[in-house]
Amino acid sequence: MASDKFKNLMQRTFSGLIFIGIIIGSILWHPYAFGVTFLTATLLGLYEFYKLIHKPGIIDTDIRVGVLGGLILFVSSFFHAYHEASSLIFIVYGLFVLGVFLAELFRKKENPINNWAYFFLGQVYVALPFSLLNYIIFIAGFQPWLLLALFITLWVNDTGAYLTGMTLGKHKMFERVSPKKTWEGFAGGAVFALISGYVLSLIVPEDISRWQWLVFSELVVVFGTLGDLCESLIKRTLNIKDAGNIIPGHGGILDRFDSMILAAPVALIFLKLVLSTI
Repeated sequence: MASDKFKNLMQRTFSGLIFIGIIIGSILWHPYAFGVTFLTATLLGLYEFYKLIHKPGIIDTDIRVGVLGGLILFVSSFFHAYHEASSLIFIVYGLFVLGVFLAELFRKKENPINNWAYFFLGQVYVALPFSLLNYIIFIAGFQPWLLLALFITLWVNDTGAYLTGMTLGKHKMFERVSPKKTWEGFAGGAVFALISGYVLSLIVPEDISRWQWLVFSELVVVFGTLGDLCESLIKRTLNIKDAGNIIPGHGGILDRFDSMILAAPVALIFLKLVLSTI
């Protein structure tokens, strides 16, 4: 039993380090390395989502169509943000969505409203947050450190919340959704994130003040935690442990990026406001 736990820990640690290495490397290496890596993550995340919610006769959203929609949105966002392409590029995505809407007239499925609803949920819940990452990394030219700061803050928060919750956790946050999450863990993660925000203010080559980095870190903590809880709610509703199994010991893409889903839009808005005043 002890050897199995050790093997699982080693597997989880090894795959986690590889995952972090890929994320950091793709962000820092080149814009196209970022684009390919996060497009792949977007498509895998959408595949997981649409596969999870697919219930023949009840929810017949076409997985391939949902994934294709995410591809169009991410690629359009990438070229709009990186190459400053015209906003007209999003017409393709708009026409695609219109086509999905009208296609239900001809598919003759039992619950077209469900199909519409879950198609759009996948686009908003998965494709949109990943696509918004383009606008963080290309917020003013190529700014890899800003996007990396988002992920570092999320990782530090997760680690701090886990360690604090494991040692001091007593008061549950949302027990019916995520029984292991505690207010003590949340507070611990917030403190760890404040420390990371202070460190980021010293090393990130951007003209953002220290207090702005501290505010950034706490916003990421709050909305990252909410994103984590929302994904837990989805999994609990579907009665599953993990969204996928592509990352050994960690589950699927949605399990690894769940906290990013709500944190990314808020981080983008905050950075836009901060950088517009500089």
